[in-house]
Amino acid sequence: MLRFTSDQSRRRAVLALTTGLGIGLGSLLAPAHAAKDVAFVSGAFRRSISVADLAYLADTGKPRGLLADILRLSRQDPEAVAKLLNQKLDLPLVLTSRLMSTRIGDVIIQRVAKIIYPLMVPAPSVSVPAIRAGVINGLQKGSGGLNAIKFLEAYPAEIMEVNIPALMAVIEKAESIAGLVKFFSESPLDGLKEAKP
Repeated sequence: MLRFTSDQSRRRAVLALTTGLGIGLGSLLAPAHAAKDVAFVSGAFRRSISVADLAYLADTGKPRGLLADILRLSRQDPEAVAKLLNQKLDLPLVLTSRLMSTRIGDVIIQRVAKIIYPLMVPAPSVSVPAIRAGVINGLQKGSGGLNAIKFLEAYPAEIMEVNIPALMAVIEKAESIAGLVKFFSESPLDGLKEAKP
């Protein structure tokens, strides 16, 4: 049983209770943030594709909107792109979370954060936590599996920027997805040598 010795302590208790209830209700009622668009940026050039159009392509294998034009102009097979968007990585949630908090995980995420980040906010203090949140929340949504659409649906910024020159630099070093995975998994050791203790 609570006993109040003064009006001041009673006010503090009521304030703490209402604040706690407000935060609790606010977190339950607040809409989940997710990427709505993916902006491909190179200098002054910027084109955005909606995540809804990407999800539609992943579900149906048929492009729509600007995505249909881009795939046609670049002569990309929509079904192959849909397959890539649906490619699932089975990752244990707890282990992945722990790995991302290690020095090696941090170096990998910092390399990825040079390619993707919230629109016009490439600072690692913002981009690195955004990637971590996208991966962890995407794994939760995907029940331990993560694909590109789940990641985008869990990414905590409305517009995710893809830095085309940075992406192309990485793609030039890796001729395949396997090569890309190898690049990001082996090169963190170089990043650890460069990192300051």
